[in-house]
Amino acid sequence: MAASLLRLHFHDCFVQGCDASILLEDAPSIVSERNALPNKGSVRGYEVIEAAKSEVEKLCPGVVSCADILTVAARDASEMVGGPSWSVKLGRRDSTTASLALAETSLPSFKASLDSLIKTFDDNGLSARDMVALSGTNYPSIDLPIKSITYVRVFIMKCLVISIDHGINAGAHTIGQAQCFLFRDRIYSNGSDIDAGFASTRRRGCPINDGNGNLAPLDLVTPNSFDYNYFKNLIQKKGLLESDQVLFSGGSTDSIVSEYSNNPSKFKSDFAAAMVKMGDIRPLMGEDGVIRRICGAL
Repeated sequence: MAASLLRLHFHDCFVQGCDASILLEDAPSIVSERNALPNKGSVRGYEVIEAAKSEVEKLCPGVVSCADILTVAARDASEMVGGPSWSVKLGRRDSTTASLALAETSLPSFKASLDSLIKTFDDNGLSARDMVALSGTNYPSIDLPIKSITYVRVFIMKCLVISIDHGINAGAHTIGQAQCFLFRDRIYSNGSDIDAGFASTRRRGCPINDGNGNLAPLDLVTPNSFDYNYFKNLIQKKGLLESDQVLFSGGSTDSIVSEYSNNPSKFKSDFAAAMVKMGDIRPLMGEDGVIRRICGAL
């Protein structure tokens, strides 16, 4: 679940900003972002956020936004699986709209080129270094207890403070696993940018004409650890997705991949910094937006 919560936060912030719009379910006035191609069947964790929100509402109703809970949950997910932690800015409010159209067009494709990835992240105020760090997040898909430290931390940070603004301090499209249809073309391409042995291994679980939903770890070596083997894999041409391998393909981000492959501390610190920046993407503040009582509905 840690991977899912990070992905949920990422897919929220890149569409309309960090406003919890991805949590809204279909309604007469809402066409949910959950049904967008990048989200449907691959984004999870909604129930964890909803459960945390329910607990917070018991303690201080109408105070803590779903957007803040989602942002804190991503931080806590990282910490609970051995990744870095960081200070989370609070004060976001929730949207009253969702955009299926933006969700279809604003999220990076698994076939994206390096230039396309750089532009997508730049459009959201994130650098190429931020992009590489966030792409290198390799979280295990484990279950977090729903009544976790997430709602406790939010309560401490928000409920006991008379007022707080977004300027006061209180992971990524690469997640633990990917579905076969996302990497099938790559492993059957016989291209020069993929290790032949790696491709052969992946074909065993991803037939050429079947098994679209079969899963494979994005990190073949340490699929259940937050570490820097993802970058070592890229150098060895063992990136599972095309949008992974382009990070080390003779382009401008090769040096960053090489740096992270040799310096895990730098990777972790850059990842934490990038997560803070991502949490600042176009938040609703002040009188804008609302505080939803239920994250999936207005």
